[in-house]
Amino acid sequence: MSQNWNKAHIRRYWLRAIPKGHETDYTHPAVQGLLYCDKLFSYERAYKEKGLSVKQIYKRRLKDQEPVIDAFLAWLDGLTPKTGDSIIKAINYTNGCRPYLKNYLKDGACSLSNNLSENAIRPVAMGRKNWLFSDSQDGANASMIIYSMIETAKANDIDPEKYLEYLLESRPSAGSSDEELEQLAPWSEATQEACAI
Repeated sequence: MSQNWNKAHIRRYWLRAIPKGHETDYTHPAVQGLLYCDKLFSYERAYKEKGLSVKQIYKRRLKDQEPVIDAFLAWLDGLTPKTGDSIIKAINYTNGCRPYLKNYLKDGACSLSNNLSENAIRPVAMGRKNWLFSDSQDGANASMIIYSMIETAKANDIDPEKYLEYLLESRPSAGSSDEELEQLAPWSEATQEACAI
């Protein structure tokens, strides 16, 4: 199991547990569970809007969010639903996450949600099915190289399409020196300037 649970997933379980027409029924446990989650996310938005430093976020999370998590877990312990698969799933999922819920409080640089990480690896997951259709090992290797160059360009905040054009125009070869190749790396000043977003 992951050591850093995605609070957005927990929130989604509570959202799904709200019966149609009960979205504003604040006595319904699913709505209450969702409100606890939304409170944490609202704090995170406020920190971002205020431009708080990592150290400030760390301190504010302990002051603002740790009591919300403690209250959420105490409330969760008092729930005894008699019916409703969705509410039971939300409870069970949240209880499964319980040992890890406070991990993000340990470092202001950690995110409340791992949605950014999930979005970054989504192309890999989506691509896996496409890569099954590579006709040869050489074709699969070529796809891997292109994909790696695109993702490296993104990681270095340059335009991937411009970067590929830049490389094709420069035409590095097996005989290129290490210095020449270094100048074509996505983190080099020349490349950054030529391929700016």
